[in-house]
Amino acid sequence: MKLLVGLGNPGPKYAGNRHNIGFMAVDEIVRRHGFSPWRKRFQGETAEATLSGEKVLALKPMTFMNESGRSVGEAMRFFNIDPADVIVLYDELDLEPAKVRVKLGGGAAGHNGIRSIIAHAGPHFQRVRLGIGHPGDKALVYPHVLSDFAKAEKAWLEPLIDAVAEHIPLMIQGEDGSFQNKVHLALNPPPEKPARKAEN
Repeated sequence: MKLLVGLGNPGPKYAGNRHNIGFMAVDEIVRRHGFSPWRKRFQGETAEATLSGEKVLALKPMTFMNESGRSVGEAMRFFNIDPADVIVLYDELDLEPAKVRVKLGGGAAGHNGIRSIIAHAGPHFQRVRLGIGHPGDKALVYPHVLSDFAKAEKAWLEPLIDAVAEHIPLMIQGEDGSFQNKVHLALNPPPEKPARKAEN
């Protein structure tokens, strides 16, 4: 079984925040792949489906970002899920907007949701880092992540969420590199080659 976690803060006040891109991505995955309706458990909301022949539990912790690990740890213990079978989608300041990077393990890099999950589950889980860009000044980080995406940002945000949702079965299959490449190509399609002229 795979545990697919989106990070964010609960409630309508935070729904459009940059910090909630993990929630947005998991919502679209659940919608697109015909998961069961959301239900409340493990201090969060869960939905289930089978993707690529693997049972998948989607989880949105409702604990607020800084305590996300409590919810994730509870779900892991209940289903006896190995950390390597946990995939966490979240906002990454150190990546340019619309960039996606996948990695296994590592530190929290200042992300409180990831720090909390490490505290409850150890560091050896899969991370899908969704770039939101850095405001350029450390003092502006909190207002940046806790404010809504600007209208202009929807031009890259929606295609990013769509591409992540479409190709997430590759992550479930353990094909991390293919997932990353497919998302990149969806957002940066190669230029079309000019048609060759027919020879006389």
